[in-house]
Amino acid sequence: MATKKKMEKILLVDDDPGVLATLTEVLSDAGYRTHTATDGAEAVAELDKQFFDVVVTDLNMPGMDGMGVLKHLQKHSQDTQCLVLTGFGSIRNSVEAIKMGAFDYITKPVKFDELLHSVSTAIKFKRLERENTILKKQLKKKYRFENFVGDSPQIQRVFELIEKVADTDSTVLITGESGTGKELIARAIHYNSPRRDDPMVIINCGAIPEELLESELFGHEKGAFTGAHKTRIGRFEVANGGTIFLDEIGDMSPNLQVKLLRVIQEQAFERIGSTRTMHVDIRILAATNKDLMEAVEKKEFREDLYYRLNVIPIEVPPLRDRKSDIPLLIDFFINKLAAEKERPVKRISQAAMNALMGHHWPGNVRELENVVERVLILSSGDTIDKEDLPATILGLDSKEPEAGLKLPSGGIRFDHAVEEYEKNLIVQALEEANWVKTQAAKLLHINRTTLVEKMKRKNIRGPN
Repeated sequence: MATKKKMEKILLVDDDPGVLATLTEVLSDAGYRTHTATDGAEAVAELDKQFFDVVVTDLNMPGMDGMGVLKHLQKHSQDTQCLVLTGFGSIRNSVEAIKMGAFDYITKPVKFDELLHSVSTAIKFKRLERENTILKKQLKKKYRFENFVGDSPQIQRVFELIEKVADTDSTVLITGESGTGKELIARAIHYNSPRRDDPMVIINCGAIPEELLESELFGHEKGAFTGAHKTRIGRFEVANGGTIFLDEIGDMSPNLQVKLLRVIQEQAFERIGSTRTMHVDIRILAATNKDLMEAVEKKEFREDLYYRLNVIPIEVPPLRDRKSDIPLLIDFFINKLAAEKERPVKRISQAAMNALMGHHWPGNVRELENVVERVLILSSGDTIDKEDLPATILGLDSKEPEAGLKLPSGGIRFDHAVEEYEKNLIVQALEEANWVKTQAAKLLHINRTTLVEKMKRKNIRGPN
């Protein structure tokens, strides 16, 4: 059966015709498209004509040698991977080639499985590198200032602050209710900062138990505690050179608060079970939906840590305090979600818009996005009408259902209303129980597993 042709092109460079013939046969049989050159000058001329994914070149050739080919690649075609061929007596030259940017070296006589493995690995590495570059560009584009939605004075002040602090290394504390977009703001700060090409590491301090959070943040050595079967690198090490975003910082235990304070002050820490001090260069961003000053007064949060974090405070206003942004956000979400869900873009009636403008929005922008997604998918026709909105928006979410439910004059979609009412009860129970599922299930008199299944089916997610 014929081998399926691959898209990757490989340039083989060697002054030995026998070696070229053998390498061509092996790589062609593996499905690669191959071209050959008998010396460095011929290889450079070929590289100037067309792009190659990989160059496999001998190091020792008359005239321009393999190092000359490598230098040309580094200057003119950095997207091309280079593998060098060398004899056992020239390993030192191969090491120098690696230092100059060669991906790998292969010793002669060439082992075919080693050659195929090195070529495949080089191609995969470059593909991942390209994908990572594309992803970074997409993230930078996504979090540019002009992509933020809202023209109310309250949100414009937030945008101005982001722009001012992005170029600095100052610690920023972002406060606001759940769903207001605190993580979005943290990402905007990072991707508009000088650290944009380095990692941004996000960790939710409220979602991880204390005994695990310390290891997540600082890492641990093998054998440091029961179950530590291997050394683990912590998030602070991963974020070195970049930014770490500590979400829900108000939920961090006093013990970890002390260790975090030291990292902020000294940019240093030790892995669990180690005496070796690790030094890092990171920027710290933090966020919380709690009143940390009140927590300080109650001795629940360290005062010195609070002032270290609160160098530059950014308070994100709730959606109900910037209702003039709601139409802009709805238009943004309709277009964004229609593209993502492959649905037609719909207009929204004035009656529906009035109902949305009159809602209190306890879940803020996240709640608004969820509502837009729901009605975009479930509504019929090309217009979203008031009757398409969830029961929570239409005022059918009273905690006493017998007294609060009323049939609209134009009727209502029964299944839709029941579905929304059930979802609203679940959300109310979760909020009452601070999103502790076991307690919420007790309030609803259902099993926890039933609650979890309903949350999955109804796409109910906890606060960030």
